[in-house]
Amino acid sequence: MGYVKGLRCKECKREFPKEPIHVCEYCFGPLEVDYDYEGIKKVVSRKSIEAGPPSMWRYREFLPIDEDPKVGLHTGFTPLVRAKNLGKALGIKNLYIKNDSVNHPTFSFKDRVVAVAVSKALEFGFDTLSCASTGNLANSVAAHAAEAGLKSCIFIPDGLEAGKILGTLVYGTNLIAVKGSYDDVNRLCSEIAADHKWAFVNINIRPYYGDGSKSYGYEIAEQLGWKAPDNVVVPVAGSSLITKIWKAFHEFEAMDLIGPFKTKVFAAQATGCSPVTTAIKNGTDVITPVKPNTIAKSIAIGNPADGYYGVKTANESGGYGEDVSDEEIVEAMKLMAKTEGIFTETAGGVTLAVTQKLIKQGRIKSDELTVICVTGNGLKTQEALAAAFAPPQVIEPHLHSFEEIFSNSIMA
Repeated sequence: MGYVKGLRCKECKREFPKEPIHVCEYCFGPLEVDYDYEGIKKVVSRKSIEAGPPSMWRYREFLPIDEDPKVGLHTGFTPLVRAKNLGKALGIKNLYIKNDSVNHPTFSFKDRVVAVAVSKALEFGFDTLSCASTGNLANSVAAHAAEAGLKSCIFIPDGLEAGKILGTLVYGTNLIAVKGSYDDVNRLCSEIAADHKWAFVNINIRPYYGDGSKSYGYEIAEQLGWKAPDNVVVPVAGSSLITKIWKAFHEFEAMDLIGPFKTKVFAAQATGCSPVTTAIKNGTDVITPVKPNTIAKSIAIGNPADGYYGVKTANESGGYGEDVSDEEIVEAMKLMAKTEGIFTETAGGVTLAVTQKLIKQGRIKSDELTVICVTGNGLKTQEALAAAFAPPQVIEPHLHSFEEIFSNSIMA
């Protein structure tokens, strides 16, 4: 049984039926899922959630499907890592990493949203999946389409990292690279969606797709012992994830699953594509589109669909927004790997580097419980580190050859 009543416009509040639509026909505002919270409250408790599967589907009542999930049954419930070594390096005591770099099956948080979107697409009767993607979403849509036995046609900007291209093609999809930025790709997909009866997970299925991200926030609260953190630092692309983590905490509070909270939500972007953090720093909610120029390609969206709501989330929570250079991103990726053994992609480097800035600015205090969001795996963006390390030393297969380099302080 599902608890979705329908869709509702986030702006004018008009109600719509459960259909594959995403824009209000009256005010052109975005649509969001409208839930029967009274019904949910009657059946959900901490105990019932804890008794559920070790996946995102332990929160099934809060997710927008009417039938049992069809794909992604092992997605979610990723580790919340107590990052003592990294915290010591940053000078803070209670640091955690929510590590979706090990999410199933394609090693990014996008597996959460796609598991919901594909399950919903099957409920609607679609036979073809599609999306506009900066890489991680392409991987996940292709994988879940294969699992569901559906056709797929996926669109990406030309020039993505090789790991993300191969990590999409391997699933047997139709992959099309478009000359231009993600925003050019997304615009083209919107036109295609008008002519083809396909489930575009981040267009006509977007209201349902987006709510899959709530599971990321639910897990943080549950894994912290049923409480929200003092701070959460979130990488921002289209701004959906940052808003859904905030929504998840509010839903848990309304259901009496956590107590009152005062979490500050911080937006993290690369300087080469920072329309949301720039708006926050300028004290405006008007997003000025930019042309992306950064190694953090997975979050390089110059005209974010939910940018206004990302700004609103940071401001309402008492948080802030910061951005970092490509050089800072690389150094942060290296620091996380060296201190915690976690190889994050460039977006995780953005999140950590921004956290460092926020600590120096005094916006994150040393004794506050802080969660850094890692949303993808570093094996997908190896190019970013290609020039950061020297090649391994080569020796002969003899002890004296090893001792020669060892004596020259190889372990220093």
